[in-house]
Amino acid sequence: MADSREERNGGEQEPQGAVGGEDVIDDPILEQGAVVLRGYVIERINTEDPARHVSSEDLGGRPDEHQDPQVKEVVEQLLKIADDLNRNAEFQRLISQVQGNCAQDIFMQVARSIFADGINWGRVVALFHLAYRLIHKALTTNHLENIRRVIGWVLQVIREQLYSWLIQQGGWEGVIGGFSRWRTLATVASVALVVAIVYYRKTR
Repeated sequence: MADSREERNGGEQEPQGAVGGEDVIDDPILEQGAVVLRGYVIERINTEDPARHVSSEDLGGRPDEHQDPQVKEVVEQLLKIADDLNRNAEFQRLISQVQGNCAQDIFMQVARSIFADGINWGRVVALFHLAYRLIHKALTTNHLENIRRVIGWVLQVIREQLYSWLIQQGGWEGVIGGFSRWRTLATVASVALVVAIVYYRKTR
């Protein structure tokens, strides 16, 4: 089943992901990835910028998409892993310098750098956190057209770099069982993202 999905994802999915993920509903991995990412962004904004009210619809999603208890639990585990990223001052300083309107090729270079020497949940969270920062900048600077663009970029990374790994983990729910292990890897992920952002700054 995964193979047939991957075949369908070949050329057909690329333009769909580019508009924010609402059209990839024929693939559970990509669909849930978009839902989880939006949930992650909303919860981070609720924590860091509580005066700003953001809904799933604002991010290109459906009104009730975060009611699924399993989705809620996946988002909660990813947010716990992100706690370590938020405590890394150098990481925060560097990520704040990534321009909200950065080009797709730059985003993809940073994403490739994050996963250059392996994939784990900590690195997936690092990717989500970078996307969150870009989406938050788009909201605060009123460049709303960038929101779906960034979500589309993340879906492209999931499709091209993470898809097979996510299948091996049993899908997005794979983060739930291994939370304690993945949290210990969050620091490694933050170092990977710092290195990636330094690379981004050099190639700007």
